[in-house]
Amino acid sequence: MSGECEVLVIGGGLIGASIAWRLGCAGAGVTLLEAGRLGGEASWAGAGMLIPGSEFETAGGWRDFAFHSLQLYPGFVSKLERESQVQLDFSVCGSLELAGSEQDWEQLRAQAARQASRGQRNELLSAREVQSLMPLLRPDLEGGVFYPEDAQADPRTLMAALEKACLGRGVILRERCPVKRIRLKATGIEAETAAGWFKATRAVLAAGAWSTGIEMTAPDRLQPLPDCFPVRGHLLGYRLKPGSLPHIVRYGHTYLVQRRTGFTIAGTSEERVGLDRSLDAPVCADIAGRARALAPGLIPELHEEAWTGFRPGIDQPGPAVGRWGDTPLWLAYGHFRNGILLAPATAERIADGISASLERG
Repeated sequence: MSGECEVLVIGGGLIGASIAWRLGCAGAGVTLLEAGRLGGEASWAGAGMLIPGSEFETAGGWRDFAFHSLQLYPGFVSKLERESQVQLDFSVCGSLELAGSEQDWEQLRAQAARQASRGQRNELLSAREVQSLMPLLRPDLEGGVFYPEDAQADPRTLMAALEKACLGRGVILRERCPVKRIRLKATGIEAETAAGWFKATRAVLAAGAWSTGIEMTAPDRLQPLPDCFPVRGHLLGYRLKPGSLPHIVRYGHTYLVQRRTGFTIAGTSEERVGLDRSLDAPVCADIAGRARALAPGLIPELHEEAWTGFRPGIDQPGPAVGRWGDTPLWLAYGHFRNGILLAPATAERIADGISASLERG
């Protein structure tokens, strides 16, 4: 064996690193294996919008989980900043969802009424009020809904802080150490890598879009793992004046979100193209055109950066978060567009479940 530990975390994105840190805070001996560099895939690429109401319309289930995760964020950020001494780019900036036609406006008003009945704060804004709030937006909008509790978080600063915080809690981090095979045993779990085998009493599968590409040896009695697959997304970056976009803006499939530094992200696209990392020039041009049309007084003609990332899609309504049957393996993948939003609640559920399991022996 190349290493033995209490808990093995497979995948070093925001989800895996958050789980490893929480387990480390609980005193567990944790080793994290990452195929590339920490946070180098979806966590690096994500826009970081924390907007549960717009992402989870159906009451109950994952919607409640998402709102719980948003409520955890201030404490999550505060503790992470203290332990890592890294200043995080997190702000409760609110989001504005816009309507460009009377039909869209009717649908938005109905959505806002449903959300308000479930306790989500929002405010209906007329076309004039939208222009007064954000005069750089297109002038022909019908209205909008403002969600004051929505937030944004830069996943790149989160990952930098999580790396330091994990190390401070004794977590062993192994980058460029892809897992080839997982074997479930009665006494624990073994994971094969190019560096050899790692053994643990408990493990977490949090490898994002690559989670179900790992060969698995497990008892036949188990239900198959929910299949996970990559969904490529394009994003564009603009360096604008800090504070020039005070709120997240969403209009159909177009969004704009600004960091405290002024770096502004426009997105996005959804493409099932496997693991093709190439930039598609027409897709970039489409996003740029939509962004300029939405905020003509703000977005310049040329963007400064363009990149792609692979969201972890999954063949079920929500992510796989929890123990796989009665095995020593916990699942934490398939978060699709919401890995950044759901990281604190996922870490809480998985780490607390494993800690309780370890206490029972």
